[in-house]
Amino acid sequence: MTFHTSPDRPWWHGATIYQIYPRSFADSNGDGVGDLPGITRHLDHVASLGVEAVWLSPFFRSPMADFGYDVSDYCDVDPIFGTLADFDALVARAHALGLKVIVDQVWAHTSDQHPWFAESRSSHANPKADWYVWRNAKPDGSPPNNWQSVFGGPAWTWDARRGQYYMHNFLKEQPQVNGHHPDVQQAFLDVARFWLERGVDGFRIDAINFMMFDPQFRDNPPAPDDGTPRTRPFDFQRHTFNQSHDAIPGFLERIRALFDSYDARFTVAEVGGPDSEREMKLFTAQGRRLHSAYGFDFLYAPALTPAAVAQAVTKWPEQDGVGWPSWAFENHDAPRAISRWAAPDQRDAFARMKMLLLASLRGNLFLYYGEELGLTQVDLPLEALQDPEAIANWPLTLSRDGARTPMAWSSQASNLGFSDAAATWLPTGDDHAALAVDRQEADPYSLLHWTRQTLALRKRHPALLTGDIRVVEASDTMLALERTAPGETMLCVFNLSPHPQRWVPADFEHWNPVATHASQGWHFDAYGALLAKNIGDAA
Repeated sequence: MTFHTSPDRPWWHGATIYQIYPRSFADSNGDGVGDLPGITRHLDHVASLGVEAVWLSPFFRSPMADFGYDVSDYCDVDPIFGTLADFDALVARAHALGLKVIVDQVWAHTSDQHPWFAESRSSHANPKADWYVWRNAKPDGSPPNNWQSVFGGPAWTWDARRGQYYMHNFLKEQPQVNGHHPDVQQAFLDVARFWLERGVDGFRIDAINFMMFDPQFRDNPPAPDDGTPRTRPFDFQRHTFNQSHDAIPGFLERIRALFDSYDARFTVAEVGGPDSEREMKLFTAQGRRLHSAYGFDFLYAPALTPAAVAQAVTKWPEQDGVGWPSWAFENHDAPRAISRWAAPDQRDAFARMKMLLLASLRGNLFLYYGEELGLTQVDLPLEALQDPEAIANWPLTLSRDGARTPMAWSSQASNLGFSDAAATWLPTGDDHAALAVDRQEADPYSLLHWTRQTLALRKRHPALLTGDIRVVEASDTMLALERTAPGETMLCVFNLSPHPQRWVPADFEHWNPVATHASQGWHFDAYGALLAKNIGDAA
């Protein structure tokens, strides 16, 4: 499956997609929580960046045990975010601005408040009795096997109503669906059709590799101790049997067939874990599964190094049968990259280099809200935390809340223009006023304007947008990538260190710079970058 830039290029191929965490983007009704009308009011800002689409994290009905990733009704909007009419208005405004709309789908589990689960737990013989994963206790009353939950403790909770354990890979409030069951699969396809009919342009499918499991319920083997800190029982196992069953790709083909029956729709899988490379390729193979896969290569990386980038991009060669990757440096589950990867006094230079690097990768790009401003990770005390995983594992886990704080719209307004409420669901960052949209709009040299320029540059160059990629250099400090498309070759060079470096290509006289940051010729200041075009390319 090889693509090249052309007038009939699918909209998603090489697209930049802007992730919005609805609770934190904009509050329209003063309750301290972001909502759909708030998003709609600010879509002009999103469109001004030059992105092709927005991805909305879950806004469906939910008890909010995991802030929307525990769904109690897949076909309705939770009242905290608005109504279906508000969603329809959001889609209409996005489409008027030329933006596609992608929504999250959480199909590995539901909320324990979902009517499906209420029926399933009511007896052993009801129509949905096998829609979830129920097992008898061992003779001594202990759980059916040794599987552990991602969020801590056994992946099994006793339910007295059925007299059995039910499985949950995450919170006990998120019971595992039986993804093997044909009626469950059809129910989710019906959910997909509901949103496609409302004009949704794509799905990001959450934790899809958790949807199916070993029907024999064999114990997971222990994981070797590689020296990595273990903060949860989950970390002590190889997840051989509780997830990633071989039947998952067959269901993905059913999803793709449904999407292909609509015009210009897009699917991307979220795939994490130690086997993610194999699974991402499996889930996007042959052009009849999902369009792309979204991995964790950079989201938890403690440093951005040439070796890490080279290793990630070489996993996805331009070959028939190999899928199309998607990349993110930040999202709602990972600490802000600007705080992970750069010292405070070097964040501005680093952020500009990071944006150029992201725009130089082969694949789709995911930009997290506030990343265009350089928002930093907010250090929250225990009493301010909302994230159940962070609370359960405090202080040994990285809080997801610190990357979910409110968007900074106005440096002078209360709550930085996010909300008129006396208190917001999470506090704003102490240093975010200086990074707010209004300040950066007024400064032509701000990161916000740099982001717009960078994404426009990517669109102007077919090699950057959809071309092939080759690693030219990946030393301790310097990264050089070559991007090629018919009629165009680009050289993208980055100093990933806080110290000046010099790097010169053997054919240096063949390259004409088209974008530079903190570099003069082939001399790179701290976090400097240079993008150049081969002078032999066709005009």
